[in-house]
Amino acid sequence: MLIQWINTGLRKIPTWVLYLILPIPGLLVIAAGLTDNLGPEPINELEEELGEFALKLLILGLAISPLLHFTRINLVRFRRAIGVMAFAYVTAHFLVWFVLDLQGLNQIWTEIVKRPYVTVGFAGFVAMIPLAITSNDLSVRRLGRFWRILHRLTYLVAILAGLHFIMLSKGFDVEALAHMVVILAFLALRVSKWRRGLQSGLQGLRKKLIG
Repeated sequence: MLIQWINTGLRKIPTWVLYLILPIPGLLVIAAGLTDNLGPEPINELEEELGEFALKLLILGLAISPLLHFTRINLVRFRRAIGVMAFAYVTAHFLVWFVLDLQGLNQIWTEIVKRPYVTVGFAGFVAMIPLAITSNDLSVRRLGRFWRILHRLTYLVAILAGLHFIMLSKGFDVEALAHMVVILAFLALRVSKWRRGLQSGLQGLRKKLIG
């Protein structure tokens, strides 16, 4: 009864509300930077805050299916908005690094090759681009089954983002490791589901061949 009440309430919330609410933490951090309230290293702090919130949104997106499976709480209709906003935060994180920190287009390739954490982070950003571009109903219709295959890149993006966060951490960072553990746990649940689907498909194929 409680789950039904929660889902009824969730259905009443329009998805566009997320596009108004989710940017707020980023805007607050940017405002803090503009008013010199981000400490002695404001650019690094701004990068970190924007990147970490992007990671949290990626994890939230991964949590939607397990949450539905284990609790029946349905947030599926919000997954696209969460993914798009995660990309927006990653883009902001990249732009702060590129414009304020790097300050030179000619240095970008050098940094990507030289610094492994930049390589991993940039790879995750690039992998998110086709996901963001195809996060619309038109792409779903035109791409058909390939749309689902393409959007499995989300799992790779989450791993790269978690790894990027760990590599950026100084020393033993419990929070960074905890993020990665949660990501791997959600992916482990997915692997189990894919294995069952593959076994079911193979059994169906075997029956057709024998029959």
